[in-house]
Amino acid sequence: MSAPHRFDRGLTDDLMSFLAASPSPYHAVANTAQRLEKAGFRQVAETDAWDAETAASSTAVSGGKYVLRGGAIVAWYVPEGAAPHTPFRIVGAHTDSPNLRVKPVPDLGGHGWRQVAVEIYGGPLLNSWLDRDLGLAGRLTLRDGTSRLVNIDRPLLRVPQLAIHLDRAVNTDGLKLDKQRNMQPIWGMSDDVREGDLIAYLEQESGLAPGEVTGWDLMTHSVEPPAYLGRDRELVAGPRMDNLLSVHAATAALAAVSASSAELPYIPVLAAFDHEENGSQSDTGADGPLLGGVLERSVFARGGSYEDRARAFAGTVCLSSDTGHAVHPNYAERHDPTHHPRVNGGPILKVNVNNRYATDGSGRAIWAAACDRAGVPFQNFVSNNSMPCGTTIGPITAARHGIKTVDIGVAILSMHSARELCGADDPHLLANALVAFLEG
Repeated sequence: MSAPHRFDRGLTDDLMSFLAASPSPYHAVANTAQRLEKAGFRQVAETDAWDAETAASSTAVSGGKYVLRGGAIVAWYVPEGAAPHTPFRIVGAHTDSPNLRVKPVPDLGGHGWRQVAVEIYGGPLLNSWLDRDLGLAGRLTLRDGTSRLVNIDRPLLRVPQLAIHLDRAVNTDGLKLDKQRNMQPIWGMSDDVREGDLIAYLEQESGLAPGEVTGWDLMTHSVEPPAYLGRDRELVAGPRMDNLLSVHAATAALAAVSASSAELPYIPVLAAFDHEENGSQSDTGADGPLLGGVLERSVFARGGSYEDRARAFAGTVCLSSDTGHAVHPNYAERHDPTHHPRVNGGPILKVNVNNRYATDGSGRAIWAAACDRAGVPFQNFVSNNSMPCGTTIGPITAARHGIKTVDIGVAILSMHSARELCGADDPHLLANALVAFLEG
């Protein structure tokens, strides 16, 4: 089966819109769901029956469906007449990014300043959050148990850096930041900081009655929009590319495959999880039961047995798509001397023999075949032996579900910064390769 090029730079334009509209995992999954709805997918509730005899029309066995749970989404497309033991082709990604998150008692201040108490989420480059205009976004939970998305997308907060006159050695000895003392943003002036001020402000901004908000999951984001960069606009600078770039590409690929007239030997799946940046151990993380539950219920909804489930999982392959490190021109010695991925060189295959990535030789062959069908070049990534690499949802997915998993992604600079950098061609190259993979 030959997968034609479906995407070009227009996908990169759309990625930039997606990044700007997705300042939190909750916004990211809402925007993903909106794109899938336009492609004919329909949401199914986990509390509903999914079998053909008792399910509502929205949970009909064939067609495109998705499940939302907090900051995670699992979407899949079942071709008409797919057998219960039909294997899956999964693209896995994550919706969360390192940032500053609001504490349960957020109102803080002193010396005439009004501040917001924040906790460090994941492993951000702390210095990238200094002297940057920040908005506030996330999820508000209301007294009746419902939730409301909120996005204050204007300069609201700022973490001011200490002037060089008060830290003369900063340029020679390096910047040292204490996560508790030095990272609390300011958002105004007051000699009377009162508990409840921030939430009252968000209630007002959201058109909610005072006292209606009883819970919140809030985080900061840079309000500077994504932008093309460089003489020839061959680069893109923007926030949360790790890993909304993969979420966006996988969403576009799944929508394209569902609209294709090609006969699909697999059931294509998108699984975008929350909490990858802090270990994935949650009900919406890759180490939780969400993906396995959805896949199993899909098998059983088509009349399958446990044997069918075992057969389907045995033939399933997952691409764990996450960003990786492009060679840095100012720090080339930090990279492996024979592996220098470049931006706009195509997606990367990530390998680590200590299973920080899940790729093995047979997985490499599957990925290489998909790229060949798509006409997409790919690069190899391995870490310098002296600098152990990070990890992804790949090994977790392989171990938890017993399915073959391959780690891939796009090479970027400034990973975990408030603003990252990628090649303008790599997003659509990744999406084209994902189409070929999902089509089989």
